[in-house]
Amino acid sequence: MFALSRQEIALVLVTMLWGSTFLIIQIAMQHSGPLFFVGVRFTIAGGMALLLFRKHMAGITRREIGAGIAIGSALFLGYFLQTYGLQTISSSQSAFITALYVPIVPLLQWAVLKKPPGVMSWVGVALAFTGLVLLAGPQAGALNFSAGEAATLAGAAAIAAEIILIGLFAKSVDSRRVTAVQLLTAGLVSFALMPVLGESVPAFSWLWAGAAIGLGLASAVIQLTMNWAQKSVSPTRATVIYAGEPVWGGIVGRLAGDRLPALALLGAGLIVAGVLASEAKLPRRKRQAARPDAQGAD
Repeated sequence: MFALSRQEIALVLVTMLWGSTFLIIQIAMQHSGPLFFVGVRFTIAGGMALLLFRKHMAGITRREIGAGIAIGSALFLGYFLQTYGLQTISSSQSAFITALYVPIVPLLQWAVLKKPPGVMSWVGVALAFTGLVLLAGPQAGALNFSAGEAATLAGAAAIAAEIILIGLFAKSVDSRRVTAVQLLTAGLVSFALMPVLGESVPAFSWLWAGAAIGLGLASAVIQLTMNWAQKSVSPTRATVIYAGEPVWGGIVGRLAGDRLPALALLGAGLIVAGVLASEAKLPRRKRQAARPDAQGAD
């Protein structure tokens, strides 16, 4: 009844990979600035995509270039602002604020794609968001809107825009070509803004280098999978699946020595319930045409 399609299973796996990045980024930020780190990460990812899809790049269209630049710009904003925020706020605060993209997506979908979400999609989004609040823990609720918190909030809006843009273009473009363009756009924009925002190249460290290379490869897999899967998975449905990101982040944190309190476990359960609710369909009422002259008909 709640069987997931292969595209939805792919998004679940991507979300598991995605959720493991919080801890890695927070550690890497001790050795690198956010613009440089995001630039290296996504330039490597874009280079890998170009190498992998080199035979398909020759047929790229203007629409695919435009789509890749638009999605890549939103991708850059989301990851840069989240990475910037992780320099000064905890990963639980970052997860809580970033979770605001969950209720933002259906609103953007309504405004941009003119597709109001169904009742069960709203129920799923509400359950997932409530779960994320509980998962983040009580201290994450005390928001004073420092620079890091404000940046992360803006990043959540950018992530929501990215998901909507992917849904807008997914059915009319080649996922492989758009993935390469968007990843390179995110990386090159990040490098281009370094002198503008006064960020310098950090001293070499195997820690930030290994993290950037590893996350670059992961980003290529994540973005390609998102572009492919969202050809048939709606933005709202995809968002509820993506809402499991902090669950997997919590599991990685647990392996690193963190403890998940009872409220966090409850939150994880609500997120799973949100995914299931989004898959459910409200039963349709069967309307019988009760015409007086129909009763005696043979």
